[in-house]
Amino acid sequence: MNDAIRIETAPERLNFAAHLIGFNTARADKTAYLDDAGTLSYGQLAENVRRFAAALGQLGLRREERVLLCAHDTTDWPIAFLGCLYAGVVPVAVNTLLGPADYAFMIEHARARAAIVSHALLGTIESAIAQSAVRPDTLIVSRAPPDAALPTQASRFEDLLADALVTDLHEAVATGRDDIAFWLYSSGSTGKPKGTVHTHGNLFATAATYGANVLGLTESDVTFSAAKLFFAYGLGNALTFPLSVGATVILMAERPTPDAVFRQLVERQPTVFFGVPTLYAGMLASPALPPREAVRLRRCASAGEALPREIGERFEAHFGCPVLDGIGSTEMLHIFLSNAPDALRYGTSGRPVPGYELQLLDDNGTPVGVDQVGDLFVKGDSSALMYWGNREKSRATFLGGWTRTGDKYVRDAQGWYTYAGRSDDMLKVSGQYVSPFEVECCLMQHEMVLEAALIGITDGDGLTKSKAFVVLKEGIEPSDMLAVEIKRFVKERLAPHKYPRRIDFILELPKTPTGKIQRFKLRDQERAAATSA
Repeated sequence: MNDAIRIETAPERLNFAAHLIGFNTARADKTAYLDDAGTLSYGQLAENVRRFAAALGQLGLRREERVLLCAHDTTDWPIAFLGCLYAGVVPVAVNTLLGPADYAFMIEHARARAAIVSHALLGTIESAIAQSAVRPDTLIVSRAPPDAALPTQASRFEDLLADALVTDLHEAVATGRDDIAFWLYSSGSTGKPKGTVHTHGNLFATAATYGANVLGLTESDVTFSAAKLFFAYGLGNALTFPLSVGATVILMAERPTPDAVFRQLVERQPTVFFGVPTLYAGMLASPALPPREAVRLRRCASAGEALPREIGERFEAHFGCPVLDGIGSTEMLHIFLSNAPDALRYGTSGRPVPGYELQLLDDNGTPVGVDQVGDLFVKGDSSALMYWGNREKSRATFLGGWTRTGDKYVRDAQGWYTYAGRSDDMLKVSGQYVSPFEVECCLMQHEMVLEAALIGITDGDGLTKSKAFVVLKEGIEPSDMLAVEIKRFVKERLAPHKYPRRIDFILELPKTPTGKIQRFKLRDQERAAATSA
């Protein structure tokens, strides 16, 4: 990646939905989206975005009011999201695997005036509304069966589109690049989610940086993201980047299991695939892994957590397709540190994406030297404005143009960045820092290990010891002898103080819906067990 690359700057007056519609005017007949029910052309997308924007106005929703968007990945999602932006209404995109209490918090926190919800999630959202002090005026239900009975205040998504008077809103609301466009809630890998507020310009910035200078999509590409649209990573993969070049996007409503992903790769032949490390590992471990000649992949990307070197190398060896590992965040909207097609080193997160500045600081705020662990800070135009209603967290994260990522990294003399772990996950064993990620990568190199997570526990003397939770590959039985063998395996490859003193075999690691390991849940579990002992 060339740091001298010129990055296009968002215009001062910008409505990102209108920007995408205008860019793709000449592609009216080309397929923009494919989902489980059919296709949507660029012309149909533009028409339905305008219709949905008009429908929001006819429902009484005004500029800058918030709307909860809790829907599966179908063509209704981009229509709803872009329709809100077109109308100046603020969609609050939330993940689809939460419970009523979580949604109740989000509805109340965002003061949502309406909720756009998949029919399969309607009961959960109704329960959430019953628990919330804020009651949305309107429910807009996506993909409801024709004979389904809906609540009194509910409207069918397709009926709103059909009945909308587009003359009420033939032009987009005149927003600026710094106007609030949408919210995302942080994924919860470290506890309670935070409402992260993004602008129209933030979307433009991710397309102009990572999208243009690393990913390199063209209008002939067909993309498929296992990461869902509610996730910052998935929003870029399945909306911002492909629509910014006129590509075609595959959407899948179901959970991205290896088998479900394989069906899409083989039947719909995407050229670019976006996954997360745990999914890549699961795909490689699956007996249903398709052969190279069955797919048409030319490029893959990975984010969410750092990709272990072995997983990247094995995936490329099998499919002949590089996996561009990088790191992004909800706060920065997408990837700001990444490998690139012409600069790829598995086991690292690559180099800064053109358009972003990075620095590594010690606990005193002083820059660290080469090959030293430091806290990662990033500066770039995609940074969120704030956490809504959370001044303390906003001040701790957004620091005069710089954003504190909460990740620790090491930079070598050639400028490659290697992940060292989340700042709150780092362990200090025998007076020396231990990166959980480094140990986990080593554990996963063992031929019988599928996944692993490392945490610190306190022994009877008050000292920190490391403990690994290990998921074995299918058909492998756990045993004390295997635990001893795995410890020996790590000792032979890492410094002596880094091997896990204890190993517990478990069936599944706790994860967020986006695939991040929730080590804090393992720590809570250990504390609860110690208290009850």
